[in-house]
Amino acid sequence: METKLTLRLNDSVIERAKLYARSNRISLSKMIESYLDSLTKEKKDENKISITPLVESLSGVINLPLDFDYKKEYSDYIIEKYK
Repeated sequence: METKLTLRLNDSVIERAKLYARSNRISLSKMIESYLDSLTKEKKDENKISITPLVESLSGVINLPLDFDYKKEYSDYIIEKYK
């Protein structure tokens, strides 16, 4: 469920945030949601590498075969590129 939230912020901060969001092709709402989510998410393991909400939302977008060899594919790509 999504809920509307009203914030009072300095005009210059809002303008800079809008420029940042536009240059990163993300909505200002999504950017603020990701930031707040990362601040408030419980820490499960301090030694574990944290994944940002944006990266987490992208996981599962591509389905690859279990035997996919990314090193070989990348190597083939580089060889073809520099022929």
